[in-house]
Amino acid sequence: MTDAATRWLTAEQLGPHFDDGGPIVLIENHEVFRRRPTHRLKAHLYLSALRHRARELGDRGELVVSGSYRAALEERGMTGGALEVVGATSWAQRRLVERLGASILPDRGFVTEREEFARWAEGKTATQLLMDRYYRQVRTRTGILMEGGEPVGGQFSYDHDNREKPPKDAVSLGLPEPWAPVEDDIDASVRETLDALEADGVRFLGRDAPRAFPVTRDEALASLDEFIESRLGDFGPYEDASLAGDDTMAHSRLSVALNLGLLHPLEIVSRVVAEHDAGRAPLPSVEGIVRQLIGWRDWVWHLYWHLGEDYVERSNHLRATTPLPEEWWQLDGEAVQARCLSHVLEGVGRTGYAHHIQRLMILGNFALQRGYDPAELTAWFQGAFVDGTPWVMPANVVGMSQFADAGLVATKPYASGGAYIDRMSDFCGGCRFDPKKRLGESACPFTAGYWAFLDRVEPVIRGNHRMAQPLAGLRRLADREEVVAQERARTAY
Repeated sequence: MTDAATRWLTAEQLGPHFDDGGPIVLIENHEVFRRRPTHRLKAHLYLSALRHRARELGDRGELVVSGSYRAALEERGMTGGALEVVGATSWAQRRLVERLGASILPDRGFVTEREEFARWAEGKTATQLLMDRYYRQVRTRTGILMEGGEPVGGQFSYDHDNREKPPKDAVSLGLPEPWAPVEDDIDASVRETLDALEADGVRFLGRDAPRAFPVTRDEALASLDEFIESRLGDFGPYEDASLAGDDTMAHSRLSVALNLGLLHPLEIVSRVVAEHDAGRAPLPSVEGIVRQLIGWRDWVWHLYWHLGEDYVERSNHLRATTPLPEEWWQLDGEAVQARCLSHVLEGVGRTGYAHHIQRLMILGNFALQRGYDPAELTAWFQGAFVDGTPWVMPANVVGMSQFADAGLVATKPYASGGAYIDRMSDFCGGCRFDPKKRLGESACPFTAGYWAFLDRVEPVIRGNHRMAQPLAGLRRLADREEVVAQERARTAY
């Protein structure tokens, strides 16, 4: 920290690795809730985390409530050398601190630095920036899960092994309930603030509920301990599975703590690797967590900056322009008949959370098939999820989920019919739609939607070699025209 400089920490920089002991300013900006739709539980987490951190800092920290980040800083003379920031957490913050002339320190909270990614990316075409290649390079350089220059166990990724179906006839995986905090006086004050904002016309997504995620360092560590003790061993096998009676399965739910800056990814990595070394956790589960943290998370962070500020706006390769339905913005699962989609929408409304396979293969898959506008969908994901941040969602939604960037992030569209959902979940039992049917009143909107999607985007994706087999199947479909017409006219899903 430079002499006399105050450090502005955002709500994503609240852990000890962002604090070097000098004066700190934290800013609550309630106007952001008017400008962009935000889940009430996400707003609660952010305000609670800021207020808890301010209490911890005592006289060394100042919590400012303002309708403008710029005004809050300028009114206190925090410009130029009087202000410093740790990197930037979004393009908007970066523009602001540059205008203010603040000192910008290197990023923290990630495994690799921007310069390292830039060196790796240099000379590569856009479609060569593959996560798996970057992940292998990071593993090799850091020595994480490496032995004698080779990956422990003989392979870098166990993704193909981590695809077990949920146990037959199981209601849940039978694991303990995930860690949950005990609310305190700060949470009560946050609830009063949010109630007042709603009374003043702010429309939050979802609904209020007891806080379910950590907002302090101690809470984050407790959440990490619970995951390692109760869920790590089962994470790998059931990583891609879903059960209607088990919202968490064996997922860590640590993304909130990570994105608030309360945990550093390497401390999680060191803990799970130590569990494997001690013989207490299977390698596929441990490698899966390591890949999420030093592979996918770092890679998405770097892509946010590498692909540019206009990445979302310029990316619509599949020409998807359908507005997001109101039931999505209302998070109204009861307005949806497909049991899988209804369950996940209702769950997001209730908790602000869904695990990654539900985001990709239910929400994202359906949006892809129906041609929902990728920019609007990105804004929805960012606002509706408690771990949604400006840098997380663009590559995840535009690239991975919607293939809107023509293959910079994913090598093919992640579209599938109802058979996949039926195999990997218990959602299809009792649903009014049949995953085996693509025509008629009981035709599954995912199954029929898959073929209608391929029909719509065939001219754009026929050059993608990974889509050759699905497109060949489409051309053999005897009832192709009937399916396409049915889905074009579908009003119930």
